[in-house]
Amino acid sequence: MAEDRRPSPAPQDPPLPDARERRAAERLFGERLPLAERYVAHLASSGIVRGLIGPREVPRLWSRHVLNCAVVEECIPQDARVADVGSGAGLPGLCLALARPDLRITLIEPLERRVQWLDEVVADLGLSNVRVLRARAEQAKEEVGEVDVVTARAVSALVGLVDITLPLLRGTGELLALKGRSAADEVRRAQKKLDRLGARSTEIVTAGQELLEEPTTVVRVRL
Repeated sequence: MAEDRRPSPAPQDPPLPDARERRAAERLFGERLPLAERYVAHLASSGIVRGLIGPREVPRLWSRHVLNCAVVEECIPQDARVADVGSGAGLPGLCLALARPDLRITLIEPLERRVQWLDEVVADLGLSNVRVLRARAEQAKEEVGEVDVVTARAVSALVGLVDITLPLLRGTGELLALKGRSAADEVRRAQKKLDRLGARSTEIVTAGQELLEEPTTVVRVRL
């Protein structure tokens, strides 16, 4: 079989937020904004080279990724224990950790190269409220214990996602699944399974309405 000699994508300069994005970032990250900027620089450089972010996403790292994730902090109670399932490039887990230092966040990611990258970024940013765990979500409960909130973005459709996330929650916990236009259809398709798994309520909420041009759609499942 022929060797794949395609060159790795080149690192890029981090994008500058526009005026609205800058205001949103200042509101969300406060004195940690310089750390958020360093995180964006990691995404645009080593994140591209190591395949965690596509090169075409760089111009919209702030709007579509970092701010889109960070606004979900408004849905999370104070001092919560959070598990971010399928964390990938730290979306949304690292964004939430930067916006909310009170949270205790475990980034759960099964792929070694992503775990290595996350470890490096967490160390560089000095995030003492974050730990990285290499595991599949369904195998992580013994290590993580029960958490108050599970977050997930671009992991799987809701009907499959609830199987691997709801078991991580303590009795009154909640799943926050970042979704797009498919949210209502995904809820409909998953409703029978949600009932069977003991979900007390399921609703579609929007986060960041006052900050973002396009607020984030979140499916909130409460036990």
